Amino acid sequence: MVEVRGRRVVITPPAGAVAFVADVTDWTHDPWPLRGPVELELPRGAILEYAFLDAAGAPLADPDNPASAQNPWRPYARVVRLRGAPSPPSYPKALLGRVHPLRTGGRRIVVYEPPAGPAASLLVFDGVAYHRIGRLAHAAEALWRDGAIVPLRLVFSEPEDREREYRFDPALERHLLDDVLPAVEAAFGPGGPWGAWGASLGGLAALWLGLEHPDVFARVGAQSPALLAAPGGRDARRDPEWLAERYRRAERGPARVALQVGRLEWLLAPARRFAAVLAERGTAHEYREYPSGHNWTTWRIGAAEGLVDLFGADLDVR
Repeated sequence: MVEVRGRRVVITPPAGAVAFVADVTDWTHDPWPLRGPVELELPRGAILEYAFLDAAGAPLADPDNPASAQNPWRPYARVVRLRGAPSPPSYPKALLGRVHPLRTGGRRIVVYEPPAGPAASLLVFDGVAYHRIGRLAHAAEALWRDGAIVPLRLVFSEPEDREREYRFDPALERHLLDDVLPAVEAAFGPGGPWGAWGASLGGLAALWLGLEHPDVFARVGAQSPALLAAPGGRDARRDPEWLAERYRRAERGPARVALQVGRLEWLLAPARRFAAVLAERGTAHEYREYPSGHNWTTWRIGAAEGLVDLFGADLDVR
């Protein structure tokens, strides 16, 4: 049972539940043992996705809450939305631009070509999810039609080994620069300057590429980046904030960064510290927080603002 009292939420666990899990616990990584109802004070307009664990550690949906979170990773998640909570924007189903499959060295690529010639190109990590769930091409096209951004070519790149590749992998770096980007431009022609975009580990990879190759990836969008990561590490919750320190010490970096995070994430504090590093460096950036968690609800809500922050029609994109 869920009771909402202004900004306070009281969730009574069902029979058999022994722990509470949500974005604030990094789900099953740091569950909260139950000693009674879960009481939380949430940000205004918050969106909380949650579930429980049973004694065997298996996820348990709240049988008293019929509101599914529509979370593709966690079908058992339920959602609580406070008054004023934002909703992901809706876009027309049909695209005016064209979507083309492409393979480079076995890697699965999908390229969205805008109706007008692209003024810039954006490499998108976790491409299938961003294309199908995040609907990033639909967002970019709607924004362009409204005159909010320049026409964008989107290159949706799917990982072969996400945990390895998105953690500072030199092989991925070489493959993107030597194979993927040239193959895209050979197939579709020049697409203007490149940027990089991703969420979670994909956001970490985008920020890393922007630091390593600022002449190529001058604009970086990072949604909920997994900043608790380091080379050789495997725990994106407790590893050192290695990339932030690299940014702090680097002579150069990307020209512009769009950094976003949910206020109900375990990655909130690292994102705030990273935004401070960008400010200290004098990097042009927009830092945005949303009253939600580490999930596609947050990323779909923030996508349009992030695209405008990087490729707005009022910016000098060249």
